[in-house]
Amino acid sequence: MIDSKRAPISKVVLPIQSFIQKERSSGLVLGISVLLALTLANSPWRDYYFKFLAHKLGILINANPFIELSLRHWINDGLMAIFFFVVGLELKREIVAGEFANPRNAVLPIMAAVGGMVIPALIYVGLNPTGAVQNGWGIPMATDIAFALGVLYLLGDRIPLSVKVFLTAVAIVDDIGAVLVIAFFYTSDISMVNLGIGLLFLILMFIGNRMGVRNILFYAILGIGGAWTLFLLSGVHATIAAVLAAFIIPADVRINEQIFIARIKKHLTRFKAADPNGYPTLTNEQLYILDRLAKDNKKAMPPLQRLEHALHPFVAFVIIPIFALANAGVSFMDIDRATLLETNVALGIALGLLLGKVLGIMGLTWLSVKLKLAPFPEGMNYKTLFGVSLLAAIGFTMSLFITQLAFIDESYQLQAKIGIFIASILGGALGYGILRSQGKAQKG
Repeated sequence: MIDSKRAPISKVVLPIQSFIQKERSSGLVLGISVLLALTLANSPWRDYYFKFLAHKLGILINANPFIELSLRHWINDGLMAIFFFVVGLELKREIVAGEFANPRNAVLPIMAAVGGMVIPALIYVGLNPTGAVQNGWGIPMATDIAFALGVLYLLGDRIPLSVKVFLTAVAIVDDIGAVLVIAFFYTSDISMVNLGIGLLFLILMFIGNRMGVRNILFYAILGIGGAWTLFLLSGVHATIAAVLAAFIIPADVRINEQIFIARIKKHLTRFKAADPNGYPTLTNEQLYILDRLAKDNKKAMPPLQRLEHALHPFVAFVIIPIFALANAGVSFMDIDRATLLETNVALGIALGLLLGKVLGIMGLTWLSVKLKLAPFPEGMNYKTLFGVSLLAAIGFTMSLFITQLAFIDESYQLQAKIGIFIASILGGALGYGILRSQGKAQKG
C-alpha cells in the first residue's frame, strides 16, 4: 500500500496545497502578476501583449456574431463574473451567519466603510468637477481585500484578531458598495427585454431554492447560460448577475449536525463490520457504505459554502492573477508628461484613496464610537486604526475594474492606473510600517 504522504506526487502537491492555504499567498501571487504585466507592457514584446488582449473572440450563429468581445473584455466580463459570484457568496455567508449576523457587530464596519467610500469620491469630484473625467469618481471608493489582507497577514500574530476581522468587515461592506455603484452608475444603454429575461432566470433559480433544489448544476445552467448571458446582452454589467445569483444559492443544510453525527457513526460502524477482501480494492458493501457517507457529507454542507470553498482558490490563484495580467499593464514608454498632467484624474484617485480612505474610515469610526452607536473593537487603538485605514487605500483589483467601466479614453485609463498604483503602493507600505511598529510596541 502506498502512503499518500510519501508518494512521489505528494512532493509536488503538498507544498502547493500548503502555499494555497496560507492567507497571504493570494496577495503574493497578485503582486507577481502585476509585476509581470508591467514588465510585458514595457518590454520589446509590448505590441504583442496589447494586440493579444485586443484580439476578438465570439460566438457565431448562422455566421453572425451573437457575442463578440475582445480577450480583455471576456476576462473583465466573464472571468471576473466568477470573482463577483464568490464575493456574493461571501457576503451572503457573512449576513446569514458571520460578522453581519448580529446587527450591533455590523454597525462600526458599515459606518467606517461608508466613510471610506464617500470621502474618496468627494475628493475626486472636487478635483475633477466637470467633463468626462468626472466619471471616475467611483474608482477611489474601492478596496482590494486580497491585497489589503495579504499585507495584514504578513504581520502574523503581531496584529490582534479583532483588527483582521475589522478590516475584513470593512472590505466586505466596501465590496457591496462597489457592486451597487457598478449596477446603478456604470451601465450602458439597457435592453429591457434582455434584462427582463435575465431576471426571469434568477426568479427560476429562487423558486428552485424554495422548492429545496440543492443540485449545483441546476444553478450553474440557469445562472451562467441564462442570467449572466442575458445581463451581458442587456447592458447591465454581467457581474451584477453573478452577485444576484450568489445570493440565491441555498445557505441551509438538508440534515442538521446531530443527525449527521448519528449517521456518520452508523456508517463507520457498518464499515468496520464489513468483511474486507484482502486486496487494495474495496468490496461492493464497502463501496456502498462510502457512497452513502459521501452523500450524507454533501447533505450536511450548505451549497453556498461548498461553492465558496471550491471556487475560492480558483478565483485567488487563477482569475485575479489573469485579471491583473490583462489590466495592470501600463506602458511607461508611452506616457506623455503633458498628457498625464492635463487632468487631475491621477491626483484625484491617489488622494481619494490615500487621504479619503484615512479621513473617511477614521472619521466615521470616531464619530460612531463617540455617539455610542458601536463599541471600539478590543485590541485596537487609533494608531492601529490609522494603519488599517492606510491598507484600505490599496484599491487595486476593484479600482482597476471600475476604471475600465468609467473611461473609454485610453489616456484617462492610463492616468487612473498610475493614480491607483501610487496610492496602493504608498498605502500598503505605510500601513504595514505603522502596524508593524504598533505590534512591536504592544509586545514590548
